[in-house]
Amino acid sequence: MPPAMTLMQTKMDSRIAAWLLVMILLVVTMIVLGGATRLTNSGLSITEWKPITGAIPPLSRADWMAEFEKYKQIPEFEAEHPDMTLREFEFIYFMEWAHRQLGRVIGLAYALPFLWWGSRGRLPSGQFFRFFLILLLIGVQGAIGWWMVASGLAHGRVDVSQYRLATHLGLAFIILALLYWTWRDQREGWTLCPDRPLLKKHSFILFWLVFLQIISGAFVAGTHSGKSYNTWPFMDGGFIPNGYGVMSPIWKNAFENTAAIQFNHRVIAYAILLLSAILLVRAMISGSLRNPAMLLVILTLWQTALGIWTLLSGAPLWQSLAHQFSAILVFLAALSMWRAARRGY
Repeated sequence: MPPAMTLMQTKMDSRIAAWLLVMILLVVTMIVLGGATRLTNSGLSITEWKPITGAIPPLSRADWMAEFEKYKQIPEFEAEHPDMTLREFEFIYFMEWAHRQLGRVIGLAYALPFLWWGSRGRLPSGQFFRFFLILLLIGVQGAIGWWMVASGLAHGRVDVSQYRLATHLGLAFIILALLYWTWRDQREGWTLCPDRPLLKKHSFILFWLVFLQIISGAFVAGTHSGKSYNTWPFMDGGFIPNGYGVMSPIWKNAFENTAAIQFNHRVIAYAILLLSAILLVRAMISGSLRNPAMLLVILTLWQTALGIWTLLSGAPLWQSLAHQFSAILVFLAALSMWRAARRGY
């Protein structure tokens, strides 16, 4: 390859890597902002889905009053905010509007460079489908976001469905994982190296356990389970709370029973902490991947301690948001560990 072509290709590769890094940062911001929107009870303030015209917020007092009147028609207003003022409504409306607006920014920030480079054949050879899959999932995520919001606007509900919330959050983390992995491939090369079978299997299990914990956290948030049983290490005077399995059929307890949801979230956290410690020991014995394994243990310890502190404090806003942001760090650390073991670093 001529030197000029090599220089141009390297420059193009660095641009794609930079683009992917920006997308990662945007998605992380989106996850945290989504958590803030939920924790401030702002998610149902916009009662319509207008993907294009909704980008323009109310511009006059009459516009604000019209939006406020729409909000007054949903069950949440009567149940939780019957004395809300217009100024208070403006705050929760802005939170939800900012969340949706960032979603639009993410869609455009990914779609436009993808179409530009894809149409010119400048994406990595053989990787067009992965880049297209990310674009598709970003679009689907927007539709799922409205599907989630719609669940809280009728049928007497005052919150969105925890099942739909978990779906929305889970897909956000899947998009984040794909972006992160693709970014690393773009920077480090797309060719696999010989892996480390033992650490690969262990880190694979640990990564998906972390993902399961994130989904569990969505059910904690969706059912407000973090504001009950604010003691540790026991719940309701014992390790397993008395009301753990009161619902029938039994499977409903994992998704709708506050006691069971919080207990499961605790137990998964203990399992992640134990498995990450075992993984570190194995990494040290094998003499490889010590640094990513150590980072994962440190972040897991921090996240566990922060979770306990947040629980004992009654789940205040800033601690809950810090806990969610730390979950992103643990998720990326677990993904990095799995990647390192899979690629034989």
